Amino acid sequence: MSSVSVAPSTTGPAGRGPAALYGGKAGRRVTVRDVAAAKERHEKWPMVTAYDAMTAKVFDEAGIPVMLVGDSAAMVVYGYDSTLPVTVDDLIPLTAAVVRGSSRAMVVADLPFGSYQASPQQALETAARFMKEAGAHAVKLEGGHRVLPQVEMLVSAGIPVMAHLGLTPQSVNVLGGYRVQGRGQAGEELMADAKALEHAGAFAVVLECVPSDLAHRVTASLSIPTIGIGAGPETDAQVLVWQDLMGLTPSPAKFVKKYFDLAGEMDRAVRAFADEVVSGAFPTVEHAYR
Repeated sequence: MSSVSVAPSTTGPAGRGPAALYGGKAGRRVTVRDVAAAKERHEKWPMVTAYDAMTAKVFDEAGIPVMLVGDSAAMVVYGYDSTLPVTVDDLIPLTAAVVRGSSRAMVVADLPFGSYQASPQQALETAARFMKEAGAHAVKLEGGHRVLPQVEMLVSAGIPVMAHLGLTPQSVNVLGGYRVQGRGQAGEELMADAKALEHAGAFAVVLECVPSDLAHRVTASLSIPTIGIGAGPETDAQVLVWQDLMGLTPSPAKFVKKYFDLAGEMDRAVRAFADEVVSGAFPTVEHAYR
């Protein structure tokens, strides 16, 4: 995929011009061309997960350019202990909700475990459902050389593909747990995978839980953006599960920075509501109809 040249734009509020990926004002959906242009401008940008319309609207209005409907929904929405149990039928309604709740962000749908690994044809059938039934703008899948035929098939069918290397949660049982990936010779293999995925047509690649120096080398070697999660500061973009960054997750990973104590605020609010119900302080006349 070739990069797109974009002339510098007039700087707007907070140093972001109308063409900026984060907080820009294009008046349309972010596309793979916009993502490519940001790489060319050396512009860093954020990506967050989203699973419902109301949350998606908040993130969209905040200027987040790309939202991922992750298979992490298995844990944060459905209560499983890994990503493996979630299905296509579980994720399509969530993806559709995020698309309806947003107007500018590119919405990327995760292809869940077992929905694309068997063959390129299976991957196409699954991705087509996300595009047709949910309105997704791109899909994400995990793996390196073993999924190159799937990536090529999807891209040839007109479906943008975000790749995912390093710690690939769908392969956690093969990897032996949630551990840093890409040390030593494994780093060279990851580099080869990243270049092969770019050649196959992926428009971006997530690097999860890999050493910072490796992520830096991969980022410098690719013309497509890298999106880090536990991969250090040198990737083109960063992604976090929104429940992690908002403080809802009880024991987040080392790479997570907690930006807000949402769990604490929710606890205080629901206790205040409950106390007022018990005491009779709520509802008042102000909250009643006549």
